[in-house]
Amino acid sequence: TMKTLTSLAAASVLDMGDTLPTQTFLLQAEQGTDTVVIKGNGDMLLGAGDSDPDHVNGRAGLLTLAKNTAHALKQRGVTKVNLQYDDSLFGADRTPTGIEANNPDSLYYTPVSSMAIDGGRQWNGANPRNPDVFESYPALSQNTAADVTAIFRNLLGAQGITIVNAEPTQTTVSADRTPIAEVESAPLAMVMAFMLRHSDNTLAEEFGRLLALSTKQENSPAGATAAVRNELRTLGIDLTGLQMADCSGLTPGSRLTANTLAQVQARNLDVGGAVAAAEGLSIPGLVGTASTQAAGLTRVKTGSLQEVSSMTGNVSREQGGVAAFAVIVNNPEDFEATRTAINEFVAGLAAL
Repeated sequence: TMKTLTSLAAASVLDMGDTLPTQTFLLQAEQGTDTVVIKGNGDMLLGAGDSDPDHVNGRAGLLTLAKNTAHALKQRGVTKVNLQYDDSLFGADRTPTGIEANNPDSLYYTPVSSMAIDGGRQWNGANPRNPDVFESYPALSQNTAADVTAIFRNLLGAQGITIVNAEPTQTTVSADRTPIAEVESAPLAMVMAFMLRHSDNTLAEEFGRLLALSTKQENSPAGATAAVRNELRTLGIDLTGLQMADCSGLTPGSRLTANTLAQVQARNLDVGGAVAAAEGLSIPGLVGTASTQAAGLTRVKTGSLQEVSSMTGNVSREQGGVAAFAVIVNNPEDFEATRTAINEFVAGLAAL
């Protein structure tokens, strides 16, 4: 449920209609071989195939980028290049300290990156039919930008461009250069909805990092949590007792109150620019994996770790109006009974 804080803060500042481009640049050599650089700008939901306009995950496709890059190169008479990649967006500090304690076998977090395919998920042939809908947690690659570059290398080669260097190396492209090709992610609002419905820890951290960059905070996990806190304070959210070890709630050491969660949800109900933070909540019975007896009447975010079970969101009341709510149960002896009790409580809110 910590993700709801990050979502409200990020959606209040970022332009949620923006997209994240993945670009290629041509660096021409005075002598020798020209260089193509693939540069990421934060799209961690790239697809390996053609761009897919019908889904969030895979909206921008590496095959489409390879085709467009090859076309641009051939127009310039270039058929042989070196390949490099620019993964500099989030600097060197990509991982909240201590998150590995809740990330066994790299199932729940991969370091934020300028680019990744399907969030780094390694399905090993068991990919879901719908890339936006799944419940499994496959292992996550810990080298997502390098993975993207390796696949892009093969795709570009298949388009008739010879790659000279054996191992692509990292570089940084100056901001004044113009790309020769690019593909764009889904709008940030859709990416945020995907993040919330899948409780994607890496994307939650990325929204914090994008907020930090936008508000001139330090480009680090600490800068991300500071940026979230600052914006929530500006919005008038009561932060009493809040400790943010990260932007997702996965790292041990985070604490927050039900009051803070409920105030975030109440703020989501206000008319304004942060609607993406509410639209991305799961709708039990319709969208997402949460379940309550008030199917279709609630928008919720669940949160469970080894020592806590929680839920926050809003519920449409049968007699009119909307209620914001938050429930936190610490150290439950019976998780199943706890979840049942929370569901019954939330369902009861609809009848108020």
